[in-house]
Amino acid sequence: MADVAAHLGVSRQLVSLVLGDRPGPSARTRERVLRAAEELGYRADTAAQLLRRARSRQLGVLFTMAHPMETDLVGALYAAAALQEYSVVLSALMATRTERRAIDDLVGLRCEALVLIGLSAQAPEDLARVASRVPVVEIGQRSGAVDTDSVRTDDAAGTRLAVDHLVSLGHRDIVHVDGGESPGAPERRDGYLAAMRDHGLDEWVEVLPGVYGEAAGARAANTLLARDRLPTAVVACNDQCARGLMATLVRAGRSVPGEVSVVGYDDSRVAGLPFLGLTSVRQDVERMAELAVDAAVARLDEGRTDSAHVVLAPTLTMRESTAPPCR
Repeated sequence: MADVAAHLGVSRQLVSLVLGDRPGPSARTRERVLRAAEELGYRADTAAQLLRRARSRQLGVLFTMAHPMETDLVGALYAAAALQEYSVVLSALMATRTERRAIDDLVGLRCEALVLIGLSAQAPEDLARVASRVPVVEIGQRSGAVDTDSVRTDDAAGTRLAVDHLVSLGHRDIVHVDGGESPGAPERRDGYLAAMRDHGLDEWVEVLPGVYGEAAGARAANTLLARDRLPTAVVACNDQCARGLMATLVRAGRSVPGEVSVVGYDDSRVAGLPFLGLTSVRQDVERMAELAVDAAVARLDEGRTDSAHVVLAPTLTMRESTAPPCR
């Protein structure tokens, strides 16, 4: 700012008012200062600005980078935070970086609240401790940690939608590829089991082990291909699993949906790819991000202290991967 001021022959305070977009300087003066700043290559020191402010107005976001839906959520969180005049700081969870380290890094960067996506089962042990320091909002699951908020989809209702759709097409032999203990997976499994029972299809119930990912879908497909008879339909635990399943079936010369209908979960961008055309249970990513930011802001700006847990209803997006059974 001193360089800009010297270049124009004005005070540093005047330059500070213009670059801080504060009242006082005339429109002509603002134009001169902004043009000079651009010519001199001035860029604000964000770190220095944060140190001077009593509040950072930053939301820390922890995510795993493992699933397309998480990428969609991160993008939606940026937009939702901007509407509330907050910024977003990202911290990725990887095999070489523990959840505790990732969370501590966000707190150390003066994030006023944390939004956690794709948290694993062991993390809730530490969440109560973290929530005593900063507000914590979970997306996609409710761990039950004290003083935390959560926003998630009714995952049991989601797989019920998938089974109901397949049954309406005439399917009975419907298999579920499980997501293990990943966030939302136990509820999706429970929804499948309840829906099959409600339709009187107990004898057809089968749950294959899996996780959220293409490799698990491929393993499930190979298990089915080794049998004398394929099921007529499969409900996968998420879109990636469904993609691995479909690719393996097609490479083996089997038809989707001619021989096997497939339903995914999340309705991520992967599901809508033209070569996939995956019928999938949709989670409203934009609404989830909006509600998560609202929950954090309610604690930070409005002083809310009680926990808030929001459960959204899923919908089903129908595409070309499902059809009536051929036999």
